[in-house]
Amino acid sequence: MLGVLTGLLRGRAVPAKGFKYLTAKRGPKNYYKGTGSRTMGRHTKKGGYILMEEKMPTYLVPDLTNCQLKPYVSHTAPKKPPTTATGATPAANAASR
Repeated sequence: MLGVLTGLLRGRAVPAKGFKYLTAKRGPKNYYKGTGSRTMGRHTKKGGYILMEEKMPTYLVPDLTNCQLKPYVSHTAPKKPPTTATGATPAANAASR
């Protein structure tokens, strides 16, 4: 009886701000979190895996041969203020009101 009372007084063994993220160990009995990705095939009867072409992701990449943009930005590039659709900076828009 004494063990039950001390257990009730102790309270839940949970951090003050709660758990940081839900894992399979902290979820319900049959909880499977997964990764949010789709399957790319199916399992066989003997434990193998068959990749299926219709389930594979296809990426449509535009032709970038004459593109002026570069894939990376240098860390030493000068910072520019953000512009709106009209081309004016937000500070200039606020001053004109």
